[in-house]
Amino acid sequence: MNEEELAGLSTRIDRTNELLHRMLAEVAKTPSTHAIFVDAGYLYAAAGRLVAGTEDRRAFDLDAEGLIDALIDKARTIFADSRLLRVYWYDGARRRIHTSEQQSIAELPDVKVRLGNLNANNQQKGVDSLIRSDLESLARHRAISDAALIGGDEDLVSAVEAAQGYGARVHLWGIEAPDGRNQAEPLLWEVDSQRTLELDFIKPYVARRTATAHDPSAPRPAREDVRFVGAQIAATWLGSRGREQMVELLPGHPYLPGPVDQDLLIEAERLLQYSLRGQADLRRALRDGFWDHLQGQV
Repeated sequence: MNEEELAGLSTRIDRTNELLHRMLAEVAKTPSTHAIFVDAGYLYAAAGRLVAGTEDRRAFDLDAEGLIDALIDKARTIFADSRLLRVYWYDGARRRIHTSEQQSIAELPDVKVRLGNLNANNQQKGVDSLIRSDLESLARHRAISDAALIGGDEDLVSAVEAAQGYGARVHLWGIEAPDGRNQAEPLLWEVDSQRTLELDFIKPYVARRTATAHDPSAPRPAREDVRFVGAQIAATWLGSRGREQMVELLPGHPYLPGPVDQDLLIEAERLLQYSLRGQADLRRALRDGFWDHLQGQV
């Protein structure tokens, strides 16, 4: 190789080195990014058992907005030199129709609600695959460098492996268990780090519901009165949820998704000041009133 060729080669090497230095400088200026992935089924069950002594969602209220803010703050202290991409909230719903609670969570800033299905036994279906899909996609596109995963199901192992395969670090956050463990051991083995959210952290956001007291001597309401209350509640429901949600609900007639039916019952009992438990005919009248109003809006 003559001197001219050597000089040309040296120039090209210098240019390559300059480009590499520029690229490394840009990478150094780019902040790390983290996201929080919440399996709501695990969160409700573990938090309910820890604070309220039950996994039944109907027995307690969870301040999701306050808890999400607390999780964001905790992540901010752990990933001090990183920025938050968003919080992903995974839950189940009948025919993937948002409940009023899920809709309010979806409206929070920096929160993305992703819904799997809820079967007849109130078991989530498809949530784990949604978590895997998001974790893998975000890691593959270098959208996150760290993932805080709140869950406990062994089926999440594949999601962790997929994200790690693209260079992301996965940190498992669990909720303190009153006894034993509430997270699968294979999941604990697979993640990059583990952290437990203890009672003092969770307790401010969980409150056990108190049963509404009804006067046992109160007269039994007429079916038409209960039907009218059902229509009233439907009008309120439609005002808060909108026609789009109504259109999604209508094909299920005459059945209501479990969470909607439960909220309907609780609100009707509050308005009537009368317990409808064990009153099958009045419960049917209540649902009929609810459906009549919605179908009248089509």
